[in-house]
Amino acid sequence: RSWASWEGSLGTEGASFTSPSLPQYFVALLKAKGTLEPDAREAIFGRWGALCGISRALLSHLERGLLGPGLEAFCAQIGVFLHYAEDLPRARETLERQVRKNKAFSRFKRLQETRPEFGGSRLEDLLLLPLQRLRQYKPLLLDLVENTPLEIPDAEQLRAALKSVAEAVHQIQEIARFHENMDRLSRIQKLLKGQKTQVMQPGRWFLQEGWLMVAPPKGEGLRPRMFFLFSDVLLMARPCHPLHPWNAHKVAVKEVLWLQPQCSVAKVFGHSRGHGGLLSLSFPHKTLLLVSFDQEDLDTWHRNFTAAIRKLQTSISQGH
Repeated sequence: RSWASWEGSLGTEGASFTSPSLPQYFVALLKAKGTLEPDAREAIFGRWGALCGISRALLSHLERGLLGPGLEAFCAQIGVFLHYAEDLPRARETLERQVRKNKAFSRFKRLQETRPEFGGSRLEDLLLLPLQRLRQYKPLLLDLVENTPLEIPDAEQLRAALKSVAEAVHQIQEIARFHENMDRLSRIQKLLKGQKTQVMQPGRWFLQEGWLMVAPPKGEGLRPRMFFLFSDVLLMARPCHPLHPWNAHKVAVKEVLWLQPQCSVAKVFGHSRGHGGLLSLSFPHKTLLLVSFDQEDLDTWHRNFTAAIRKLQTSISQGH
């Protein structure tokens, strides 16, 4: 049953990936027509041919009953999938830019996407296929390993393949997480007025953003502020004037509060008529009282503040 599942997955679900449709109907035609500059074509489709070749070779081994050797050969080249994952954000960015600026390519893309070979998928979706297929191999391999006796000749190769694929899938998830974080940092940087506060910093991770009410210590009225919480710092900002010619949709940073191991956060309820509550965030030389009228939002802020502070404390203790 497991063998049949593996064969069926590669033979049917993988058909759109292992078939020559995308290289034939996109890469070859674009190269012949000159619709895309070589650099743009390479950025979008550069590793696709190699990935298709690797998967076709695996399918060929399987069709000849050589699953073990096929998986061994496949795993020897699994690094190509990691390089593809690293290059994917650039490929998607290039594709988006070409669709926006290159009318001839945009028309060509829409026409090719209507071909029955692609099953209604857009090119943006097709570019994700290699990584989706690799993720699907992991549960299939796990099923095979669990149902293959150790005395079977392919058993050792199956276990080695499962380990390689699992490690590759994990690395690809980390690559995606890194790029997603960089996109968020970049978006926030563009939202801030001016360049004085540099959001794009090595090792910085985005945690949360949103509006909170600041309760002044002297009992004045609540003030709405926009907060951006990262792994090492909290930014407090307020909106720019809505009639400003170019900053109307931006926020101005009013305070940069660096998270430190001695920081603490406490959740207090009953300060907003039963909905939400108040967070007391203590820094070495300052205490912030932050109000949210949404209970779930308050809990999320408390959880993220706590996690960030604990991670800093752990890093310091491990450093010593």
